[in-house]
Amino acid sequence: MISFQDVAISFGTQRVLAGVTVKINAKERIGIVGPNGAGKSTFFNLLTGEISPDHGEILFEGEKPAIGYLHQQLSRWEADDTLLSYSLRASEDLRRTEAEIADLERSIPSLAPGSPERARALSRIGDLQTKFEARGGYDLEARVKKSLCGLGFKPADFERPFGEFSGGWKMRAELVRTLAANPDLLLLDEPSNYLDLPAVEWLQRYLREFHGSLLIVSHDRYLLRTLTTLTIEIDGETATRYNGPLDFYLRERQARYDTLLAAKRNQDRLREQYQRFVDTFRSQANKASLVQSRIKMIERMEPIAVPRQASEAGKLRIPPYHHCGSTVLSVRDAGFSYDSARWIFRHVSFDVANGERIAVVGFNGLGKTTMTRLFAGVREPSEGQVVLGHKVVPGYMSQDFAETIPPDRSLLNVVRREDETMTEAQGRQLLGAFGFSGDDAFKSAGVLSGGEKIRLAFARIYARKPNFLVLDEPTTHLDMNGRKALEDALCAYEGAVVVVSHDVEFVRRVAQNIVEVSESGVRKIVGGYDDYRALAEREAAAASTARQTAAAREPNPNSREERRKARAMERERTAPLLRSLRRRVAASEERIGALEEEQRTLVAALSASAGAAQSADAARRLAEVAKELETLNALWEQAASELAFLEAE
Repeated sequence: MISFQDVAISFGTQRVLAGVTVKINAKERIGIVGPNGAGKSTFFNLLTGEISPDHGEILFEGEKPAIGYLHQQLSRWEADDTLLSYSLRASEDLRRTEAEIADLERSIPSLAPGSPERARALSRIGDLQTKFEARGGYDLEARVKKSLCGLGFKPADFERPFGEFSGGWKMRAELVRTLAANPDLLLLDEPSNYLDLPAVEWLQRYLREFHGSLLIVSHDRYLLRTLTTLTIEIDGETATRYNGPLDFYLRERQARYDTLLAAKRNQDRLREQYQRFVDTFRSQANKASLVQSRIKMIERMEPIAVPRQASEAGKLRIPPYHHCGSTVLSVRDAGFSYDSARWIFRHVSFDVANGERIAVVGFNGLGKTTMTRLFAGVREPSEGQVVLGHKVVPGYMSQDFAETIPPDRSLLNVVRREDETMTEAQGRQLLGAFGFSGDDAFKSAGVLSGGEKIRLAFARIYARKPNFLVLDEPTTHLDMNGRKALEDALCAYEGAVVVVSHDVEFVRRVAQNIVEVSESGVRKIVGGYDDYRALAEREAAAASTARQTAAAREPNPNSREERRKARAMERERTAPLLRSLRRRVAASEERIGALEEEQRTLVAALSASAGAAQSADAARRLAEVAKELETLNALWEQAASELAFLEAE
């Protein structure tokens, strides 16, 4: 379909791609990966023809495909554009086809019946209508409205002026416009950057049904794992094709990296030997031919580029937290409003325990960011209470953390401003814990990459020695290695964490429990992201069944046969769920029994122990058992309640 042949491009003195030869076939679903700044967006711009290569060529086999491209910047819009009118301008190709059909239809009455001109015009209209229908032109508005609702817009928003929406919501409309064009080749550049978790899930379902060729630049492992079957890595000025999805690429990349690294070390050793020979014998006439031979050998050596992405991700080591009370945060009947008229949320109540990791999920605009600001003490609730526990020190990272770090300040100055008593040695030691060693402490913050800014933000937070982290979209500026490093650090952290993130894999690994923010209110759900999704699906299925039952004609209440059939159908529908719940309850009860027995043994051991070391070990294990029992009891209570409800029904 598309071939890059020895393509090279530079911007000024910076070479971005060199000698790229890669092929993209029809209907392939490809993940484009690589570190930030490696040239992924440049690769897309070359595909669309927005820029041209300095060397080499890009060949399209057959007719050039219709390309839909989601940029990271908005298209232009008119002052009178509504959300719907902006989103409907889905494709220049579709618009040109529609305009040509309209022009030809207007010209038909002026052409003589039976004339060759009229016949050609009618034939052309037929061809264009077939093309317009194949591209989905006739059901465009219906698809646009469905997509807008899938990404969190409401029908009442359709006629709102487009300029009223925030940048993130405008980018959602831009995504709808790209998807609605139904192109042959769909290019998506970081499509999940402006989406919340429900919207990411919707996008994943939509793209699974897309039948054209898909190329997606993303650091979102969930989208890459579920949508792509091939991978192209752009790094080290070149593009490498891997004939497998993300996990295949990760394994193969490491193997290739090890091979490249060994070859580079061997080449460097040879170059050093040849250069040492040249330096030693350059001035000796009887060695001139040998010296020239070594110089030519050095010149003929093709430098081996080792991809940066394949190198080990930087470690993020969050220092030990200071101990505090068992309850880190208590939220009691809390609500918030900016104008005392429209409430962002109300009647919110739950606790955050020490060591608990919670993800706040829900559509944008429903109050997730506002809630994190209340938790961190940046804002006060309009009603109710949000109270930090005993000796709790929050560490807050906002969405705009990068903008709050002065770019002209040194890294050392940034962290020392958070604690005036901190010495230079202490500041450099803190920066070292977050991967900034030696003279890195004197770099300006403005030269850091996205991942480095995340590490600096954590270092700045930790200058205050917090034991409760509140993180609002911390993964937005991170590549896959950076996200993995942050995941590892948070999973190893012993303090409490509340995080808002649109990265499904990140939330799935980090969160122990979920706080859902929806139009119907705020609730805390015991269990991780998969437990939450399963619960949401059960509730959606139950609501759908209830609606269908209400809409269906009521059977004759006096018919014993009808009632018997209805009960049998209900038992058949709920049987798998009942079996699953009974297994969960039994497993929880068995584990709770074992832990309670261990708890009694440990208490007895503490009472009888005379050794300090043995007592410390027993006390530590006793605390771990108590925490695990608390979580298991909550899970058992939730499953047992659902089971009791279904059995009663």
